[in-house]
Amino acid sequence: MPHYESKPRRRLWPVLVPFVAVVVLAVAWTGFWFSATSVAETAIAGWRERESRSGRDYACSRQTVGGFPFRIEVRCADPDISIRRPDLKLKAADLVVLAQVYDPTLLIAEVKAPMSVADSGQEFVAGWKLAQASLRGTPRAPERVSIVLEDPTVDHRRGNGLARQFKAAHVELHGRIAAGSVTNNPVIDVALLMAAAVAPELHAAMASPLDVDITATLRGLADFAPKPWPARLKELQSRDGKIEISKARLQQGDVIASSSGTLGLTARGNLDGQLEITVVNLDKAVKSLDIERLMQDGNIGAQVDKLDRIIPGLSRLARQNAAPGAVAALNALGKRTTLEGKQATTLPLRFSDGQVLLGPIPIGRVPPLF
Repeated sequence: MPHYESKPRRRLWPVLVPFVAVVVLAVAWTGFWFSATSVAETAIAGWRERESRSGRDYACSRQTVGGFPFRIEVRCADPDISIRRPDLKLKAADLVVLAQVYDPTLLIAEVKAPMSVADSGQEFVAGWKLAQASLRGTPRAPERVSIVLEDPTVDHRRGNGLARQFKAAHVELHGRIAAGSVTNNPVIDVALLMAAAVAPELHAAMASPLDVDITATLRGLADFAPKPWPARLKELQSRDGKIEISKARLQQGDVIASSSGTLGLTARGNLDGQLEITVVNLDKAVKSLDIERLMQDGNIGAQVDKLDRIIPGLSRLARQNAAPGAVAALNALGKRTTLEGKQATTLPLRFSDGQVLLGPIPIGRVPPLF
């Protein structure tokens, strides 16, 4: 009889093992994603609760969760934000909160424009190319927050038209707890950046593009428990807290101003303190702030008369020849120096219970902070 050799049976385990490993990995990753999603949703709910206790309520017409497999995406349709004190109602087109599965407590939120803002019967419309915020930490132990806006605009609705209130190429706001803790004497660092900002209805000096770079430190809070900012600032004032401005640089065309100093708050919520400000092209700054009109109108009064204590007859010169007189007065009060390689003048910028004075000359008033 012929002899047939039996063929060796093919082993299946080399094929099955990788398949089973992939299935097990997929199941494990799915479980990990759902677990991370739960952590992220808990964090978002915690932030919303904290915001509510701070006087800001967030609502959605519908909330969905997606982003599988590599990120967590919580989408809020038709977000509606209510802010108490001041009474504001904000409505946007869409809000998405993103988190990576490996770090679900770092939340990144993006808001889709436009956003309507209702304030005491008035309506404003805000727009932007990008509006993004990031939150690091947990609701019980927040660490930092950042807000970035690209090409933001704010328009005031008047009848059937819109009047431009604010526009900028770029805006950033950053805050972090630099020392202490949420529950014990937190020290908060704040930074503000604005590029090509204009706000013509706020002040005539803001009609031309302005670049702003400010860093400051807030000291004196007892804690950082959820509460509205007016209440937080009242607490700061009662504890003799301070706002330490380490750098404030403003540039408008070839006018550059740099300052630093410390400000406090009065019982009425007004700023009080002094900054040392160094200005390049002081004559142009005087014109931009319309100081010559103040001097011509006699609004400075006794403040101008005090110039005679420095140089006899200077107050008369100031009134007779407004702009040159203002520059002469300020140059007499200040000291000559350099800033960024350019000739400049250093002057005291004082805040006296909300009134703003450049040297002895009043240039405006800051509204109460609470």
